[in-house]
Amino acid sequence: MSIPKEPRQLMINLMYLVLTALLALNVSNEILNAFKTLSMSIDKSNQSIEQKTAEVYAAIKENEKQPGQAEKVRPYREKADEVVKRSDEFVKYLNDWKRRIVLEGGGYSEHDSTLPDKMDNIDATTLLLVEKHGGDTLRERIAAMRQFLLEQVKPSDSAAMSRTMPLQVVPAVKNEHNPTGDWSIENFEHMPVMAALALFAKFQNDVRASQAAVINKLFEEAHLKDIKFDTIAAVAVPKTSYALEGDKIEASILLAAFNKSNKPEVKGMSGGGSTKPAVNGVVPWETVAKGTGLQTIKGKIELQTEQGVISRDWKFEYMVGTTGASMQLDKMNVFYIGVPNPVTVAAAGYSVEDVSLNIPGATVRDSSLKGHYNIIVDKIGKVTVGINAKTKEGPVKQVGSMEVRVKRIPDPIVKVGGTPGGGMSASLFRIQIAPAAILENFDFDAKFKITQFEFSVLPKGREVVGPFKTTSQTGCRFGDKSEIKKAMDMLRPGDKVFIEGIKAVGPDGKVRDLASLVFSLN
Repeated sequence: MSIPKEPRQLMINLMYLVLTALLALNVSNEILNAFKTLSMSIDKSNQSIEQKTAEVYAAIKENEKQPGQAEKVRPYREKADEVVKRSDEFVKYLNDWKRRIVLEGGGYSEHDSTLPDKMDNIDATTLLLVEKHGGDTLRERIAAMRQFLLEQVKPSDSAAMSRTMPLQVVPAVKNEHNPTGDWSIENFEHMPVMAALALFAKFQNDVRASQAAVINKLFEEAHLKDIKFDTIAAVAVPKTSYALEGDKIEASILLAAFNKSNKPEVKGMSGGGSTKPAVNGVVPWETVAKGTGLQTIKGKIELQTEQGVISRDWKFEYMVGTTGASMQLDKMNVFYIGVPNPVTVAAAGYSVEDVSLNIPGATVRDSSLKGHYNIIVDKIGKVTVGINAKTKEGPVKQVGSMEVRVKRIPDPIVKVGGTPGGGMSASLFRIQIAPAAILENFDFDAKFKITQFEFSVLPKGREVVGPFKTTSQTGCRFGDKSEIKKAMDMLRPGDKVFIEGIKAVGPDGKVRDLASLVFSLN
């Protein structure tokens, strides 16, 4: 490039170079990490869609083998063959583009061979997809693939599917930066490599979602309701595969081969959300995203037919992200002394391996699952939980915090034979083995062991027997003291039994004085 001699033009050129450099510097690590997380989440969602589509595709091929079904099913199976082949080829084509962009932008990271070494490079996409017109070819391929998929279903279904099919070319908008409305410039000029990988992952998600819709429609068009029930598949198709917390999640749950006049019912659903009455054989489902990470929804769908009720299990998954650091308390908003308190932690834009907890006054223990921890506390009051994350540059910084109360496990209730005192038959009391300290309505698996109590009897019309004291760190039973056992054998209706001075040890190792018991025998 020749250097302009005119001072004004030289200054304009230098200002343009400075502006370009500033734009490159403004791609923050947080944004790049967010694109990395998004790309990985979409890739995982694609795997889930591929698995469900493969099940329906396999069902089509299996149904063709059933007696008397070959001629009816074969045309749909042949179309499904071509849809799967062309979809796989297009996904591979997009993978090749992702690889070319990474290599042009500096290659793969030596620390992680699946990620680019320079996530913030903005020249690779501009060169390959804008200057060398790769984006024009990509746009034409997307449009051609969309047209091919729409041509595989009946014309009456094609128009409706065209409005909802994710795979499409959205026209570019003309503006000062893109006066001609060029699609490649709008989508790829000065785009960081990591953002481009996320966008291509989204294109792949569009291909797989559109492929699934066409395969399901081909299955439906085959009219397979008269085929053996063991070849019929339940299908759950989420409309959203990745969402932020608070977003609306929707899905369609259906049997792939069904009569539109029938109305299937969804039962035994777990994982949240609610269904609505079936419309044209489809049961709508929706929920509001909550929690973080991969969410699983499953249940059973039933369809009434002339041959009886068809019942099939279904399941689908969706990924929930978060707009900031968060911590989910797996039990309740409190830590208890003496037991491990499980928590799950996540932070947007950071790998779960790079997120950690810092809690002054408590002990943090790693769980067998990534992002899960057990918190051990020993003092009543409050603790501040600091959520930390390791940045790309190496240092660890705090990305969130919250205050959590610390409480002592409540006192247990002492019972004999499942009764905390009051009336009991003498014959029933005589066969009891020991008093038990029970935690009622407590979410943790915490145990208390009675280590001491005094036993006495006020016989009806006779002298008081006892009290007899029994003590043992391994647990106290009535039979540990011969006097107690003898007194129990002599119990008659009208006697009163007193169990007093009860002491117990809980998970925190502290001795507690528990309430006395009085039984009136009948």
